[in-house]
Amino acid sequence: MNVLGLNAWHADAAAALLVDGRLVAAAEEERFRRVKHWAGFPSEAAGWCLREAGLDLGDLDVVAVNRDPRANLWRKTAYALRHRPDRRLVRERLRNARRIMGMEEELGRVAPAGRPFDGRIRNVEHHRAHQASSFLVAPFSEAVLFSVDGFGDFSSASWGVGRGANMRLDGRVYFPHSLGIFYLAMTQYLGFPKYGDEYKVMGLAPYGKPTQLDAMRRVVSSEPAGEFRLNLEYFRHHREDLGYRWEGGEPTVDVHYTDALIDLLGPARMPGMELDPRHLDVARSAQARFEEVILEMLRSIHPRYGLDAVVVSGGGAMNSVANGKVTRETPFSRIFAPPAPGDAGGAIGAALVAWTETTGGARPDPMLHSSYGPGYGRDRLEAAIRDAGGPLEAAGCDVREAEGEAALCREVAARIADGEVLGWFQGRMEVGPRALGNRSILCDPRRPDMRDVINAKIKLRESFRPFAPSILREAMGEWFEVDDDVPFMMKVYEIREEKRALIPAVTHVDGTGRPHTVRPEANPLYHRLIRTFEERTGVPMVLNTSFNENEPIVNRPEEALDCFLRTEMDTLVLGPFVVTKPRPA
Repeated sequence: MNVLGLNAWHADAAAALLVDGRLVAAAEEERFRRVKHWAGFPSEAAGWCLREAGLDLGDLDVVAVNRDPRANLWRKTAYALRHRPDRRLVRERLRNARRIMGMEEELGRVAPAGRPFDGRIRNVEHHRAHQASSFLVAPFSEAVLFSVDGFGDFSSASWGVGRGANMRLDGRVYFPHSLGIFYLAMTQYLGFPKYGDEYKVMGLAPYGKPTQLDAMRRVVSSEPAGEFRLNLEYFRHHREDLGYRWEGGEPTVDVHYTDALIDLLGPARMPGMELDPRHLDVARSAQARFEEVILEMLRSIHPRYGLDAVVVSGGGAMNSVANGKVTRETPFSRIFAPPAPGDAGGAIGAALVAWTETTGGARPDPMLHSSYGPGYGRDRLEAAIRDAGGPLEAAGCDVREAEGEAALCREVAARIADGEVLGWFQGRMEVGPRALGNRSILCDPRRPDMRDVINAKIKLRESFRPFAPSILREAMGEWFEVDDDVPFMMKVYEIREEKRALIPAVTHVDGTGRPHTVRPEANPLYHRLIRTFEERTGVPMVLNTSFNENEPIVNRPEEALDCFLRTEMDTLVLGPFVVTKPRPA
């Protein structure tokens, strides 16, 4: 049975393909279109998934979409009758629903040369898709389900229980109340206007103090049974069309907060304005309130099920700081977040729901890695290097092939230890927002100046944002306070105090780090490289950041070469090929 899952007509459009219950391909549209968070119909990603499996549309049994306009319909109708929102808002919601329900026309553009699609369209309720994307690939077969996001199908949070391949959703928080909207509004207030900028607030928060926490509790109040409500005085989303633009390009969203928030917190920061202590304190207070609500909800949910494991999903599960506090501050002793917990991962979740419901099949094997995107063989790598011959020659670059994996790892480990900024392009591209050892930029975590070096040479990003380490799984407990498996870099933990001075480039201002644990069975070459670096330096980790420069993570080798040439990266490793720039005199 072949199932194509889609996140369509929304930001982070994506596609995923299951063949007989096995995930064989998954990718975000942005990686093909080269526009961050690309919104619309994921025709490029869907077409690639089919080509990767040697299928055409006529081979698909089901196309599953992570939206169901019929879900919670009576609540939508009742809300509209009671509150009479802006007609433009209603028109936009209806137009989006028609797109979701009218999928066949768009599918015809994905692979027009093949047989037409004659299978079934399955609309999967948004939060059910979120939870499937986490629970059905988790390393435990019984867990509490918990999802938090902006909105999807009229709800912003849900919880329930999963056993085997079965999931039951028992509760929800409905529109207009949303932790995702709260965090978005605070992100915009702090002068970060682009879609997806919430991670900047999370990185900024440790620099401030929670002086505005009481004010945040007025903005988001706690309710009985651990739930929450927004004080709608501070928000616009429930009554106005805020101009969500999801069609064929970069997603944009209008300001969500009202003047009442300015009256409460003071003037909003304009983009580009210098950050002052008040902004830092607002960031810390917003993050603290988000954590408070999440942890209160989980503490309330735990006794209903009596399970020690929880799986998290939705855009809220991208808050790795909150994830890292779950096992310390709630009764749950295990937590799992997938590589793509947000809307892109809904494509995987929708496909999994359709497959398990249709076949009654067992749950898939646990997900060990996130490398389900395009990969490129030796011939393609050689062709890309050959086609870039003129620019490489003009830059004085040397191109050689390493003599086997061991020699490659020794050379790369030496270059990293020598302070180089190195591009690492191997295997299949990762799905999700994190580069996890296949499309990465690697550096020495021991160098206190490395953050500034990377930002100056390549990333051109805010100095307050931390960098993360990829660490050997077997070394995690020696370097971090928690000996946990973090295969997808979705949790923040405290670095052991005695180790922090040894790895300043990946230690945030509050002594934490966002680890990526690497197992040999998940990524043998990357594990071997880090092991080789440890043998050379005594440190079982490397600094790992995504291979890009204010753009989507590179997909094709041509994009890797272009990024390498236009930045001050020192070395690029494309498969077995090592491309180096001349060292400065």
